[in-house]
Amino acid sequence: MTAAPIQLAMHPDRLFSSDSNVVRVAKELYDGIKDLPIVSPHGHTDPSWFGDNKNFNNATDLLIKPDHYVFRMLYSQGIPLESLGIPQQGEQADPAAEHAVDPLDVWKIFAENYFLFAGTPSGYWLDSTFSKVFGFTERLCPANAEEYYHEINRQLTSPEFSTHALMDRFNIEVIATTEGALDDLAEHKKLAGTPWAKRVITTFRPDDVVDASREDFTQNIEKLGELTGCDVTSWHGYLEAIRQRRLYFKTHGRATATDHGHPTALTADLPLDECQALYAKCVTGQASEQEQELFRGQMLTELAGMSIEDGLVMQIHPGAYRNHNQKVFEVYGRDKGADIPSPTEYVSALKPLLSKYGNNPDLKIILFTLDETTYSRELAPLAGHYPSLKLGPAWWFHDSPAGMLRFRQQTTETAGFYNTVGFNDDTRAFLSIPARHDVARRVDCRYLAELVTNQQITLADAKELAYQLTYGLVKKAYNFE
Repeated sequence: MTAAPIQLAMHPDRLFSSDSNVVRVAKELYDGIKDLPIVSPHGHTDPSWFGDNKNFNNATDLLIKPDHYVFRMLYSQGIPLESLGIPQQGEQADPAAEHAVDPLDVWKIFAENYFLFAGTPSGYWLDSTFSKVFGFTERLCPANAEEYYHEINRQLTSPEFSTHALMDRFNIEVIATTEGALDDLAEHKKLAGTPWAKRVITTFRPDDVVDASREDFTQNIEKLGELTGCDVTSWHGYLEAIRQRRLYFKTHGRATATDHGHPTALTADLPLDECQALYAKCVTGQASEQEQELFRGQMLTELAGMSIEDGLVMQIHPGAYRNHNQKVFEVYGRDKGADIPSPTEYVSALKPLLSKYGNNPDLKIILFTLDETTYSRELAPLAGHYPSLKLGPAWWFHDSPAGMLRFRQQTTETAGFYNTVGFNDDTRAFLSIPARHDVARRVDCRYLAELVTNQQITLADAKELAYQLTYGLVKKAYNFE
């Protein structure tokens, strides 16, 4: 499908509703917060971009290859990942395959199929990036694909497109990357002693040494022992090793938070002897799937206790059936667009952890979900009661205008606004960050404007809430104050 170029313009009142009264109030609220700094407390951007202050190589490497939102859509239409130059990682990987593909050819495939993104958040973010960042006035299509590609590449070579310059241009006050427990944080160390060390921080994600179902779990535990000098053959030594790595992340990456991407929200509080026996089975590869799940649940409770000790905020991201496409996983590895939302239960699953630590004001847990049916039934009531709990924003598949609005509609009456934590973009696509935060600001202003026009809150209340949802709550939640 091809089409002549059409105008690319971002309407100033986009996402503000079709009700003129709501639009009027939403615009006033938005004008008060649109220029506030971006706080990006959780994401997956490459830390080397910041450590080396790199300019990006080309449009394809910047906008297509790192972004699973983009290439999963193309793959869903039968376009092979190898034709997009996606790096292969499995045992069947061909090291030359990635470099055999011309980035311009990949870009042309993208342009020919750009119509696929109509109505999707990715389409919105991309249009915004092309318009606001690169200054294009025609929408991407096959007819202008080469012009787009070469113009983006030309701009990418300029000093204004170094990563640090873009941080300033986008008004990003702080951005958090996410690294596994075994990472040496070399890229973050490059920033030590500079002002950038306070603006680019890490997040501790211990899934590689907590998830016993991983194919590399045993090797990871061995490496954990080597890095820390702890006896990881014992339960106590293993826990001490994780404590040391948490301290390492705080010291060398200024981490303020941890992140846990478990299949479910299950927690456990087992007696010591059962913990020791369960760990022994997991570390020797003898645990069943049920025992692996129980171990992950026990570790969430253990890690909550560690958060009370060291002050790291705990983020729990459950409910993704990860790497659903086995063939893609074997050839291309993890995080290649084949993750699927799953039903997730929270009330019973979190009971052991909350019974032990949920009333402790020194614990901060931010809950996320891919199961929207839990918003009003489970998550809002839990966060509306336990002092340790806050609700993360609409996440991943629901990081969209409609998804954000549903989140506010289904959680606010029970949890209020102040038991939520603002917005985080959770992205690998650096240039999409301003667009994504702008979407959240516009949707929140729309929701607040609806409350104002319905006489549920005052305009003064809405202005304060718009500030908090944009800037205040996220800084408080992630200990950035």
